[in-house]
Amino acid sequence: MKALGIGLIGTGYMGKCHALAWNAVKTVFGDVERPRLVHLAEANAELAEKRASEFGFEKATADWRRLIADPEVDVVSITTPNQFHAEMAIAALEAGKHVWCEKPMAPAYADAERMLETARASGKIAVLGYNYIQNPIIRHIKALIEEGAIGAVNHIRVEMDEDFMADPDVFFYWKSELSAGYGALDDFAVHPLSLLWYLFGHVEAVITDMVKPYASRPLKEGGRRDVENHDAANVLMRLGGGISAVLMANRAAWGRKGRIALQIFGSNGAITYDQERMNEFELYQAEGRGSEQGFRKILAGPAHLPYDRFIPAPGHGLGFNDLKIIECRELIRAISGEPSSIVTFEDGLRIEKSVHAMAQSFHERRWIEID
Repeated sequence: MKALGIGLIGTGYMGKCHALAWNAVKTVFGDVERPRLVHLAEANAELAEKRASEFGFEKATADWRRLIADPEVDVVSITTPNQFHAEMAIAALEAGKHVWCEKPMAPAYADAERMLETARASGKIAVLGYNYIQNPIIRHIKALIEEGAIGAVNHIRVEMDEDFMADPDVFFYWKSELSAGYGALDDFAVHPLSLLWYLFGHVEAVITDMVKPYASRPLKEGGRRDVENHDAANVLMRLGGGISAVLMANRAAWGRKGRIALQIFGSNGAITYDQERMNEFELYQAEGRGSEQGFRKILAGPAHLPYDRFIPAPGHGLGFNDLKIIECRELIRAISGEPSSIVTFEDGLRIEKSVHAMAQSFHERRWIEID
């Protein structure tokens, strides 16, 4: 397979994360052609030139449409705010490009549907940036569940908490606008939903409550503006196979920096995991004498593939950006026609459907069944 020509739209936190992945994927895995970093787009022309130089891209533009029209670009990474995903992804797919779009697909479900329809019509690979499922520890947890290490799973609790909206004096910005989505649900609760999808399949029914810890926020120019979406949500869920689940998400949770706390209970044991300690998990198996039963902490190491591609010794730890490199490799595998473990637009739309069902449940105050 020839080297892929890469275009990157957006150069913030996730834009840099994508750039690091494209730069490192050949070095880490060795079995792919080194991608060619062709074109970078940023709203400000001067910043675009600066970031292109820093990230290693050949060309820069302040017009993302010029990047998409570039015949040398084969794959477009989209790392812009949520409300721009649909327009950019659809344009890229219609131009014959593969797409790697950060989650969520789009604030409006109809836009997400159009993204999938366009991807199907294009025949191109279109995937979403759910890199937490690429953690070697999560892959190992999946293998343990499938081999029955804790028996039949019957209940799951998952919490996602961060504190970037915890301070009531944080200025109002786009994440609090209705145009950005429902708030905690689609801003980041889609991450634990991607873990549930990866481990157990899609959600079948939900009932939801959402809250606004702060009704308004200050503006930089003075005055205040009403918060238009919800920073915390609680969801009861039913999964396939009769599994019950609870999801709690809060982006105004003081002290929590990147927490996805997962508890999986089965008929013969339990598994616990916390994203803030992403290189370990705990396993409880109800075997042997009760006096010696207890949770065992298991540290990530070369036995948990593809950890070995990064570090030859256990206990040293991978990071968030490393998971993006793994995700990048899975995308290249998909483009090459190889089996891959990645969230396609098909699966991403089902995650979006779950989120919209949760919001519907909140407004209608009832259980919603998801087709």
